[in-house]
Amino acid sequence: MSATLTAGSTRVLGVIGRVSMYRLVLSALGLLAVISLVLSFAGLVVPQPLELVASIVVLTLACALTDAVAQKMLRMPLRLESSLITAAILLFVVRPSVEPLGLAGLAIAGVVASASKYLLAWRGRHIFNPAATGATVLTILSVFAPDLGGSAWWVGSPWLAAFVLVLGVVLLLRTDKLPIVVTFWVVAMTVAFARTTVQFQAAGFAVDVPAVLAQVALSSPFLFLGAFMLSEPLTLPPRRAQQYAVAILVGVLAGWPLPVGEITLGQERALLVGNLLAFLFCLRAAVRLRVEGRRDLTPTVRELTFRAARPFRFSPGQYLELDVPHRRPDGRGTRREFSIASAPEDLPEVRIAFKDGSQSSYKRALAAVENGSTLAVTGVWGDFVLPSRPTAPVLLVAAGIGVTPFVSQLRHLVASGQQRDVVLVYVVSEAAELAFRDDIAASGIPVVVFSRDEPLDLPAGWTWAGPDRVDADALVAAVPDIARRAAYVSGPPRLISALAPALTRAKSLTTDAFAGY
Repeated sequence: MSATLTAGSTRVLGVIGRVSMYRLVLSALGLLAVISLVLSFAGLVVPQPLELVASIVVLTLACALTDAVAQKMLRMPLRLESSLITAAILLFVVRPSVEPLGLAGLAIAGVVASASKYLLAWRGRHIFNPAATGATVLTILSVFAPDLGGSAWWVGSPWLAAFVLVLGVVLLLRTDKLPIVVTFWVVAMTVAFARTTVQFQAAGFAVDVPAVLAQVALSSPFLFLGAFMLSEPLTLPPRRAQQYAVAILVGVLAGWPLPVGEITLGQERALLVGNLLAFLFCLRAAVRLRVEGRRDLTPTVRELTFRAARPFRFSPGQYLELDVPHRRPDGRGTRREFSIASAPEDLPEVRIAFKDGSQSSYKRALAAVENGSTLAVTGVWGDFVLPSRPTAPVLLVAAGIGVTPFVSQLRHLVASGQQRDVVLVYVVSEAAELAFRDDIAASGIPVVVFSRDEPLDLPAGWTWAGPDRVDADALVAAVPDIARRAAYVSGPPRLISALAPALTRAKSLTTDAFAGY
């Protein structure tokens, strides 16, 4: 995942980056539910307090039990956080109730939503947003049994708008989806304003522009739909341009709902159409890789070499998602993201690197994969690519294994004969952890190494910055012309936060840090 950040957002990322993505989403939804309950006691939102309490209990039980049964059958570990997130999203999307049939409808929505994670999935990736799927099925059933309830989107309340906005922005900064969702918001509100204006004029009423704008902005579910549902990484396409295309499509369909038989193509149905487009984008990026070999790059870093079954396209700096099926996967499942260390010119050879020593079930399975085995790449992702203008000076800052996307970029420069003004700052715990020395040295760029001990036999053009911990002042001292360079940083959020005062002096800042879903 790449992001262009400001000084403020780097500090926020440094704080929230310490929290897992599932926990952050669950915390935000939980806080929003508590706020809604308080507002319901004051009569400021539609549901009554007892309806909210009864509904979340039923939704949680339905989602958790369905997930537990599916995970037991598939020999997966129980992931309660995922169940709670699905239930919480449904709470704000469907109509809360205390009536027996209404609660039965909520249970149906929860079961369908959780079941869709396993039945409507492809190589471990959701085809459709689970909550939107559950709400849509319930809405269809409500045509025949109105007492079951249906989608209501009561979260689109002026009293909740500010809370949804603040919590949503925090999540979107963490996942680097703020520009995508802002695009959706603008499109949806523009289309909704046009639709409302046309309806008012057709009815012979004068259009009060400020009032209509306020209604569209505050009394609509667009904020929640964008921040908590559209932004879900498991249902977004790989490339930034594709994500914008999905955001625009969903914005148009959500802003001007289309009738489909006796139901309307409203918020969640609009999202499902966008999910389908995203799935088609993902299909184009799928490829199978055969394991050709492996080698130790450092005492803790391993490299795997593959041969692609067919040609595929990627840009230097992008990452792939590798599926390694194995028995009893842990809570993070069978897929992980790896920056591609080889260049496009190396195809059909593909290389990745990973840090060994993890006790996760995935890393153990990956370490045990034998030569000749075939693994599936579910997609190629990311926009962590160098500036298109070849004369733009660039600063690369890598921490440990974060050097891999830069290796791909530097190999590409050598293979294509490009000469660019590039400086690499390479941060490692100790000199023995300097990976890909030969690949980097072949590019001929200057490299500044930060490590506790002094490296021996550094290639020409490499310098050791000393044993001090890298911080903003040390970075400026190592790269005094940082103000004229476009900075690219690949490493943990804590490093980005520590270097923020210096990196904000650069002409631009782009980071590569995965969201952690």
